Amino acid sequence: MKRTIYREWRLTPQHYWGLLAILAVIAGLGGLAFLYMEHEGHWVTGMSNQIVWGTPHVFAVFLIVAASGALNVASIGSVFGKTLYKPLARFSGLLAIALLAGGLMVLVLDLGRPDRLVVAMTTYNFRSIFAWNIFLYTGFLGLVIAYLWSMMERKGNPYTKPVGFFAFFWRLALTLGTGSIFGFLVSRQAYDTAIMAPLFIAMSFAYGLAIFILVLLFAFHRDNRPIGDSMLFRLRNLLGIFIGAVLFFVLAYFLTKLYGAKNYDLVAFYLLDGGIYTALFWFAWMLAGILFPLGILFHPALGKSRTWIASACGLVALGGLASIYVIIIGGQAYPMQLFPGKTILQSGFYDGVNGAVALYTPSLPELLLGIGGVAVALLITAVGIRMLQFLPESLADQDIDPHAAKA
Repeated sequence: MKRTIYREWRLTPQHYWGLLAILAVIAGLGGLAFLYMEHEGHWVTGMSNQIVWGTPHVFAVFLIVAASGALNVASIGSVFGKTLYKPLARFSGLLAIALLAGGLMVLVLDLGRPDRLVVAMTTYNFRSIFAWNIFLYTGFLGLVIAYLWSMMERKGNPYTKPVGFFAFFWRLALTLGTGSIFGFLVSRQAYDTAIMAPLFIAMSFAYGLAIFILVLLFAFHRDNRPIGDSMLFRLRNLLGIFIGAVLFFVLAYFLTKLYGAKNYDLVAFYLLDGGIYTALFWFAWMLAGILFPLGILFHPALGKSRTWIASACGLVALGGLASIYVIIIGGQAYPMQLFPGKTILQSGFYDGVNGAVALYTPSLPELLLGIGGVAVALLITAVGIRMLQFLPESLADQDIDPHAAKA
């Protein structure tokens, strides 16, 4: 394996500044949407006293989960000793920081009172998973920055492996904490299960790697840098395994719920008569986000086409957004059971299996705020690879694979 040479992203100034302008405009629209909702109040959104986490939370959780998975490539190289992935470790760390920053921005701006964030950061209730997550998120940022320093500074090279180990387990804890937010909410029938934690870990691996491959292909294509089949096909196979893991835990989730007769109505809501949530589950998550990408990635012809691989990654990312929407919004829309086994004749809180499913339609400001977070993540990535040496100059087979060089 040749010595890896890293170079800044050498996109032409016209194309680079044009890309930054587009991303800045999208991020700016997200900022304006936040100011509008902050000034007018959250009544302008589609949220209610039952749907208290709306579309911005969908984007925020998706970006946070993907941030953990984006670091997976660096972990494979340093923690598991797979030298083929080491040239991508720097870029993996940068993308993880960017995605987490974009997700946290959306999360903070959707709180309703972001000015009171300082209270949440100085007053802790350690019986709440939300208090734990403040440390998990900030600790993840600090660890990945230290990880990048150890890789990019010669004096820090001896610390790369131990810091990589620490970052690997920390990001597992971060995703575990994010999934546990829902697993610990016993009042919501759709959330109350321990399978949520491993499901979110599997989703982080799949969604983070899909975004990683998409951004990598775009950056290398625009800069005319080569990516060999050896690297790309390994990433493709890894993505297929992670998608399969998501499917496995989704099946485990529904089998777990079906074990108890009290959950039959919930399973029917998701799989048969949940309206938009059933449609998103089957067509956006299962078909477009899992089955179609699996078919593409492992197809003997399509799986070798870079265009089709990129298409599969895009489908996984869109399916990931749909999956978070189904979990977060659908879980809140399903009627609460305040008194299991009892029939509620009249209630203003939509409780009881016979109660009404909560109505929710995402508003334009919510969508703009969520998309603005994605733009912020991409903006950080674009500036990072332009200003610092995160990208290897070549990922051609003869440069990264010794077996290919011998052949």
